[in-house]
This record gives sequence, structure tokens and C-alpha cells, in this order.
Amino acid sequence: MSDDQLMTIREMCDLFEVTPRTLRFYEQKELLFPIREGQKRLFTRRDRARLKLILRGKRFGFSLEEIRQLLELYDKGDQQRTQIARSYEIGQERLADMIRQRDDLTMAIDELKDQLAWGEQMLGELERKAG
Repeated sequence: MSDDQLMTIREMCDLFEVTPRTLRFYEQKELLFPIREGQKRLFTRRDRARLKLILRGKRFGFSLEEIRQLLELYDKGDQQRTQIARSYEIGQERLADMIRQRDDLTMAIDELKDQLAWGEQMLGELERKAG
């Protein structure tokens, strides 16, 4: 496939492992702009690049509004400096959030393990008393 080749919605779905509904949703949210030929949607190289960034942003936990803002910065004309700088800033914030979430989860896991160990010990004692 050449970079300039147009892709159908099915080809996009297969390539990016998304549903047609996902692509239509991103189109409705004005994140993708496929060429419309009647009912048919044709996606350009630019659409493919945008979808790749959308999916990466979603995987990292960026909101659709943050993703939209980052995509809009692409055309600013400063060789993507502003886009990259803002992506870095949002990425740093998201990383800090993820680390906090991981730490909270680790603490909850440790507490649950302690409770389960206590429960196991209590059950053992009760069985010994009953037996």
C-alpha cells in the first residue's frame, strides 16, 4: 500500500483493530475527516496518522478534548514544536496520575492480601477448635 492510497472503512478497521462505529464516532467528533463519496468513506494517509495518534492518546488516558487540541496544533506551522511541547506537558501530567493510581492500587492489593491472610488464619483456628 502506498502512503497516498485511500482506504475504506473496512481496511481502516482491519489495520487499526477498531470497529466501524469507532471510526464514525471519531468522525462525528471531528477528529477524522474522511472523504465522503455518497455513503462510502475513504480515509487518507493523514486520517491514518491522526487515528494512530488518537488511539495512542486514548491508551495513555488522554481525554478526547486533549487529543483534539493536540491534533489541531499540527497545522500551527512551527514544525510541530507547539504540538510536541504540549504533548510532552500533558504526557508528564498523565504519567504522574498513572503513578499515583499504581501506588494506590499497590497499597489496596497489599491491604487485601493482609486481610485474606488474616481470614485464612481465622478459618484455620476455627476449624481446629471445631475439629
